[in-house]
Amino acid sequence: MSVQTKVYEGKAKILYTTDDPEILLADFKDDATAFNAQKRGSIQGKGNINNSISSKLFQQLEAYGIKTHYIDSPGPNQMRVKALKILPLEVVVRNIAAGSLCKQTGLALGTVLKQPLVEFYYKNDELGDPLLTGDRLFLLELATPEQVDTITHLALQINNFLCDFFRRCDITLVDFKLEFGLDSQQQLLLADEISPDTCRLWDNSAQSDPNLRVLDKDRFRQDLGNVENAYQEVLQRVLKAVESN
Repeated sequence: MSVQTKVYEGKAKILYTTDDPEILLADFKDDATAFNAQKRGSIQGKGNINNSISSKLFQQLEAYGIKTHYIDSPGPNQMRVKALKILPLEVVVRNIAAGSLCKQTGLALGTVLKQPLVEFYYKNDELGDPLLTGDRLFLLELATPEQVDTITHLALQINNFLCDFFRRCDITLVDFKLEFGLDSQQQLLLADEISPDTCRLWDNSAQSDPNLRVLDKDRFRQDLGNVENAYQEVLQRVLKAVESN
């Protein structure tokens, strides 16, 4: 077996080579960051939890017909994935107003949107991951018009599935971030992860309390405490929903 070489380290994961150039090994970290890494910390067990949640959700999405980079999970915090050329875009799908949408539009936190909103952000830490207009996206040649249409369609499909799945977990999917990449055949695949790090998740049984209902990284961002417990709660509900299928 060849020695693994680190090919990329992000805020939440490290990617290593494997014996197969078409396959990478992702190590999920316990590191936590917020506000474009201006706030840093650690969430005990986060790597294991996020890997478990993401693995289950990728498997569910594959069964639903969404093609992803997921192959398998050989270790508690490890995921084998297809090697992709990641598009420098963060695709955010919003169902309820929260976070930057409230700050930038004045919408009240918790406003239910009439229809899901799909937004594209430039994945560039130095620039602060700015929101893109369509013209700016094409000016920077971050994706082709055809790829943008496909991503938008896929994002809405994924949203439909995840909203229904989390509803069975007694959780409301407020918004979430997706990333996509191209494999060696130029096929567009869902990448990255789907976890409390990348989703806003509200506990339906605690909706009357704006702090208690939070089951995602906002607990870390806003110093709400009990971060590990919230992540663990999401995992247990996801596992229960998968088992009940």
